[in-house]
Amino acid sequence: MKQILQSFKTGETILEDVPAPIVKPGTLLIKTTRSLVSLGTERMLVEFGKASLLSKAKQQPDRVKQVLDKMVSDGVLPTLEAVFNKLGEPLPLGYCNVGEVLEVGEEVSNFRKGDRVASNGQHAEFVCVPKNLAAKIPENVSDEEAAFTVIGSIGLQGIRLCNPTFGETIVVTGLGLIGLLTAQMLLANGCRVIGIDLDQAKLDLAKKWGIHTLNPGKGDDPVKTVMQLTNDIGADAVIISASTKSNDVIAQSAQMSRKRGRIILIGVIGLDINRADFYEKELTFQVSSAYGPGRYDDNYEQKGQDYPISFVRWTEKRNFEAILQAISSGQLKVKPLITEILDLKNYKQIYSNMRNASSIASLLRYNDEKTSYNNTVKISKNVNTGKRDGIAIIGAGNFTKMTLIPVLKHCTAHISHIVSSGGVSGTALAKKYEIPYSSTDYKAVLKDENVNTVLVTTRHNLHAPMVIEALEAGKNVFVEKPLAINDKELGAIKRAYEKCSNTLTVGFNRRFAPLAVKMKSLLGGSGTPINVIATMNAGMIPSNVWVHDLKVGGGRLVGEACHFIDLITFLTGSRVVSVCMNALGTNAQENTDNATILLKYENGSNGVINYFSNGSKSYDKERVEVYSQERTLILENWHKLKGFGFKGYSKMSSKMDKGHKAQLKLLTQQVNNGGPALIPFEDLENTTKASFAIIQSMKEKRWVEVS
Repeated sequence: MKQILQSFKTGETILEDVPAPIVKPGTLLIKTTRSLVSLGTERMLVEFGKASLLSKAKQQPDRVKQVLDKMVSDGVLPTLEAVFNKLGEPLPLGYCNVGEVLEVGEEVSNFRKGDRVASNGQHAEFVCVPKNLAAKIPENVSDEEAAFTVIGSIGLQGIRLCNPTFGETIVVTGLGLIGLLTAQMLLANGCRVIGIDLDQAKLDLAKKWGIHTLNPGKGDDPVKTVMQLTNDIGADAVIISASTKSNDVIAQSAQMSRKRGRIILIGVIGLDINRADFYEKELTFQVSSAYGPGRYDDNYEQKGQDYPISFVRWTEKRNFEAILQAISSGQLKVKPLITEILDLKNYKQIYSNMRNASSIASLLRYNDEKTSYNNTVKISKNVNTGKRDGIAIIGAGNFTKMTLIPVLKHCTAHISHIVSSGGVSGTALAKKYEIPYSSTDYKAVLKDENVNTVLVTTRHNLHAPMVIEALEAGKNVFVEKPLAINDKELGAIKRAYEKCSNTLTVGFNRRFAPLAVKMKSLLGGSGTPINVIATMNAGMIPSNVWVHDLKVGGGRLVGEACHFIDLITFLTGSRVVSVCMNALGTNAQENTDNATILLKYENGSNGVINYFSNGSKSYDKERVEVYSQERTLILENWHKLKGFGFKGYSKMSSKMDKGHKAQLKLLTQQVNNGGPALIPFEDLENTTKASFAIIQSMKEKRWVEVS
């Protein structure tokens, strides 16, 4: 299918061939008929993409600080590589989509095939949209009109925050598309509306609807005029839908407001606020968040958990429906706002001139006859048909992009497929590394006889089902940690593994790191008990990120501390028999990321894992200490190893190496030549069970045996 993408690296806006998405539980698969180009939001993204690297940095000072912090912890070259890789990832454009439902996912009951819907889908021939981000279109509303649904809801949400009452005077600053829609809805609400803009054509259009207009570019003084029109009382509220870096807009908004007036920001402006303007009038100022309640809440948007209408009357979806109803009833007139309707193939006519002052709303039309639905796109001619040594990667996130593919390519592995949920990130990687196929359907890839091995790097809740399906399809499997996030999943994996003759590897790479191998050789093979202390200065991850969700990520301890359980297992040459965990704080939750874990091993060894997220990023991220027979080893962040009490050894250092290269090199050899699993399944099972026992120990406040 065709999709419009923005490159932050080259600055180009391109129409790319990418695999079409597949329907998922809680979503709709939609065939697009029209989409609206947001000349404000999308223009900012396009211009950001075209800006120089220095200009990009100036626009995002907070990101620059993050980069500098990462340089301290991870090194300059790895950080720069990460930055350029991020810039090389194309961004899908668009969020105002209209189309016909092709397929309805599980857990969706209020839509059916053939429904016309408006959604926040992108500029693509097919989109997959969560059920709470789509609304049915009334029969008397055309596709062109319905394309205004989502952008109209942005203005509507600003109005809801403004909470206008009949007869109030409301100023709308900036009569672009959102401003004109907002002004119309305020009129329908019984308000007197004053519109301010520099474009006389937009002001003339607003005047036809009964809006009093001001043009500062032609000498109108916004503050004096508003005060005059309100008998020196001032506006009851000001809704700002303008886009400018100037601080003048917020200053004028305060000066033209009445005492205890309201100012609502929908657009993007300079916010150097004069305290005196707000203090003397006791003004309230609020920023509106896109389409309404539910925005940026994964539980609402991605998981489909609606807010009860008795508590939250207007959600994103209900705002969509309200806009469609207003268009249907004639209260909201959108046809006069349409500047042009172009075929998708002519998209550059819009994106090459996004600062065209005469444009209000540009629509893209999708050609039904030429639209083809395909989940897999051929990218490269480098296809090794019949050799059956292909590696398929499922997941195109940071680990795949930054580590997995570069290392595999260095090992001359034959990557035949890459699968990503949306198709965009996978296609970008396939093009960069000449991978033959990009797909969104991993089940189809499993049926390909040329695929020998499957690498799973998706979110943690998908690891177990994908591992099981791949094993049952006769593939060797490598899965990024964790193997599973609960006992039920682990049991199902074990049953599938015992029934097949394929190998299963988990990305416990630390045991393959050169310095870990050196530690093991220095300790010797006597099997005597040792003490190991592993400290991970993990860093804080916001609580709303998926890794903390126990049903999706399993929590950071299950998802990451397992690395160190496996490492200590490797160093001790033994397996965990019991664990005890102590979490930070008096009311620690299951998904805590600040904990000390004690491990008891079969051979009497002790392990301690300090997993902390409250440390400084300027300190080493990982540190391992081993105490054995009056000898001590200190490993510092995987680039320096010190030895005390070892004859003929004191220290060594190297580039940071966490073992990914060595593990993936061995995996490639296994794909080509066969051989046993890189890590015994018994170790994988023991480590995974130990990670579950950690959480049980915290809940029950006791030592827990690992069966």
